[in-house]
Amino acid sequence: MTEKVRAVFDGKVFYPEEPVELEINGHYLLKIEPARKTGVVGLGKNAESDSAFDIASLAVVTGIADLATEHDHYLYGTPKRDSNE
Repeated sequence: MTEKVRAVFDGKVFYPEEPVELEINGHYLLKIEPARKTGVVGLGKNAESDSAFDIASLAVVTGIADLATEHDHYLYGTPKRDSNE
């Protein structure tokens, strides 16, 4: 039997993040590898599959220097803001 279990280590003991069906006081061999960090604790097992947690991978280089300040102009065609603002 092979089972993958996400767990938290408190410095002494591993605690599973969800219920597991294992024999109490049974002996098991653990293979330890770090889980991908999401930056958010306690959101459950679906957090790392949510693309919002890996937003940097969705970035696109546009070459438009004022895109952040003039997003309405580029999205909706509104006039550019006065450059003195």
